[in-house]
Amino acid sequence: MSICLNIFFLSLFSFFFFISNKALVDALLLNAAIQFVFFLIVAVIPFLRTKRMSYVDIAWPFGVSLIGFQIFLFADNLDVLTILAASAYLFIGLRMGFGAVVMGLKTGVIFKYDFPRYEYRKVKLAEEAVKYPNLHMLGEVFAQGFANATVLAMPGLLIMANPNSSIGLIEIVGIAVWVLGYSLESLSDTQKLVYISKGIKNGVCNIGLWKYSRHPNYFGEWLVWTGLALASIPSWVSFKTTEGFYVWLSMGVGVAGASAMLYITLVHLTGATPAEYYSVQKRPGYRAYQETTNRFFPWFPKKS
Repeated sequence: MSICLNIFFLSLFSFFFFISNKALVDALLLNAAIQFVFFLIVAVIPFLRTKRMSYVDIAWPFGVSLIGFQIFLFADNLDVLTILAASAYLFIGLRMGFGAVVMGLKTGVIFKYDFPRYEYRKVKLAEEAVKYPNLHMLGEVFAQGFANATVLAMPGLLIMANPNSSIGLIEIVGIAVWVLGYSLESLSDTQKLVYISKGIKNGVCNIGLWKYSRHPNYFGEWLVWTGLALASIPSWVSFKTTEGFYVWLSMGVGVAGASAMLYITLVHLTGATPAEYYSVQKRPGYRAYQETTNRFFPWFPKKS
């Protein structure tokens, strides 16, 4: 999977060199350079020394926040939409980045041992008898850096480079989806903490939003990025008259890729799939929970 993702990201990035809008090209190249150096220092070198992938949980969110800083620093026109986009990147990245650091300092995860989702990757690579597993894991670390340099940066940088960005119906819908996603993510995290505080050993959290989705927090995070992508669609459309068709299409793939990448990650790579691998083993009622509750998209529970 990591090989395919890295090929996709690098192929997509190659199209960006043909964009005629100099401000957008410069922003993409600068961000790519910053992300590469940042991931090298924060995630790649620590992985090579410790073989722990969890350092990427510091590199990825702070890398996202760096996109927001760049938008604030280099935007020619800090209009309302551009400020909102930059703020969204900063909010997403700093919240998750500092959260990971605090958790690591309190529990030892990242700095002493890996998150279970990364242990899961090691288990699956061993089951598949993959040659050079460390190389595969390194590829997954790079994939998150390449995502920050391409699909995750594209919505914000498009808004920044659009000289006529304004807030219309589509932008309002995108902002509303972002707010909804953040609210769902925060509420579900709070409900999970309330459940944990009750001290129910090996129980299954099925209160509040967790009645309707086995991972409402991941669903909320996906909505956050989908909202950013939606808000950037009018900016993408505005480049249609100035860019070649295939270059313009690659920019659209970048916008859609922000939502698609988060879905793939949150469901298959580091989210629901590895989490449930261990939940089934530790929680006796989890299989029944799987049978009655949707994995990702919220819906009414099925009858057991």
